[in-house]
Amino acid sequence: MSANFSTTQSGAPVIDDGNSSVIGRDGAIPLTDHYLIEKLAQFNRERVPERVVHAKGGGAFGVFETTEDVSMYTRAALFQQGATTETLLRFSTVAGEQGSPDTWRDPRGFALKFYTSEGNYDLVGNNTPVFFIRDGIKFPDFIHSQKRLPGTNLRDADMQWDFWTLSPESAHQVTWLMGDRGIPNSWRTMNGYGSHTFMWINGSDEKFWVKYHFKTNQGHETLTGADAELLAGADADYHLRDLSENIEQGNFPSWDLKVQIMPYEDAKTYRFNPFDVTKTWSQQDYPLIPVGKLTLNRNPENYFAQIEQAAFAPSNFVPGIAASPDRMLQARVFSYADAHRYRVGTNHAQLPVNAPKNEVRNYSKDGAARYSFNSASTPVYAPNSMGGPAADPAQYGAHGGWENDGELVYAAHSLHAEDDDFGQAGTLYREVFDDAQRERFLETISGAVGGVKSEEIRARAVQYWTNVDADLGAKLASNLGQGNTPATESEAALY
Repeated sequence: MSANFSTTQSGAPVIDDGNSSVIGRDGAIPLTDHYLIEKLAQFNRERVPERVVHAKGGGAFGVFETTEDVSMYTRAALFQQGATTETLLRFSTVAGEQGSPDTWRDPRGFALKFYTSEGNYDLVGNNTPVFFIRDGIKFPDFIHSQKRLPGTNLRDADMQWDFWTLSPESAHQVTWLMGDRGIPNSWRTMNGYGSHTFMWINGSDEKFWVKYHFKTNQGHETLTGADAELLAGADADYHLRDLSENIEQGNFPSWDLKVQIMPYEDAKTYRFNPFDVTKTWSQQDYPLIPVGKLTLNRNPENYFAQIEQAAFAPSNFVPGIAASPDRMLQARVFSYADAHRYRVGTNHAQLPVNAPKNEVRNYSKDGAARYSFNSASTPVYAPNSMGGPAADPAQYGAHGGWENDGELVYAAHSLHAEDDDFGQAGTLYREVFDDAQRERFLETISGAVGGVKSEEIRARAVQYWTNVDADLGAKLASNLGQGNTPATESEAALY
């Protein structure tokens, strides 16, 4: 017998790989053909539920090298000069389902897992520095509006624009989405952003606010709407194929990480609320500071095991990095890890792709698909007097926190001196887009709003873009055969 015989899942040798057992040559298959049943049952369960958002994507492994000294801002081990950290980066579209085209107009997820010496640090961002909403309580509604109608199962322009025009804070991100950067040419040729504001803490427990910018070294390239439509039909996996083939050929894509650092006290009086994810910080106020380089150099060996089951959670922090009062971030700290518990399983962090490289010591126990476990002599509770792991109070300062003294209320973000919903969107349109980009932008929103059937929602959409820029609103109204009003100003240095 060959040593390479096939076995059942329990390791027993298989008698026949190609024929079921039957009662007589043309008879029925008995229930006792356990290998047939095992194969079919496993096949029926090959897929875990797809992600509610960011379902379609791909990724690769690589390394992050910290080349600069930023120890004055953070004590995090991975950001100490000379540190090299294994990484996993997953790219994705937001609204599309598994199997949807890579080239639909949509933000792209840019989710990083750093396998650091202090545990896994997950930075879950997008290819845009802002987002559509600023409070997580609206997130399910936003995603529902971008998905499909329950009756027809079709995506619906009225539903999308109804939500956007009733949520003016979306204007900045929608301007990004409808502009050229709404369809990157490849994952390699787009930037990545942490989007949220985070906290960094240095070795002296001093606190700073930080924003992450990953700048592509391949050159920033985008697709026209027409080319994207052709590719959606010709090669729905265009971005996935591009990444895989380039890494296979040794063309390893890379990004330079730069950060904006805001002194802790500045957040109280900065002209924009720095914890509002629909806003950017001016790079004139807080210039980009180089940190290091991210390089992708290894394709996954198995897509399902290493990419589909990869679980990224903004709750995965390490000493020296913490959350901020950003409400969207606060909500995501709960919702992402919870989604993974549902989708992949309670013990998803034990899968090799999600497991940290350093030792895990805690009192977690049991649950479906439990793989690792403590010795029988290890206590299952804390505190205990039997030598079990105990918390390290010395780490207290490394995990951030901020002072807050106020009444429990349901309220919008506090407004800073220059806060409004349309100002930065107007700056992006007027001062960052060139003439050709503005022309393409008008063509894109004319087509998008033109798909709206409700006259009331179309009128609201015209007003929405009029609030971004009066001239843009007038041109859109003309294209749609309607009328409109004024807009606001800001500065191109926000980008």
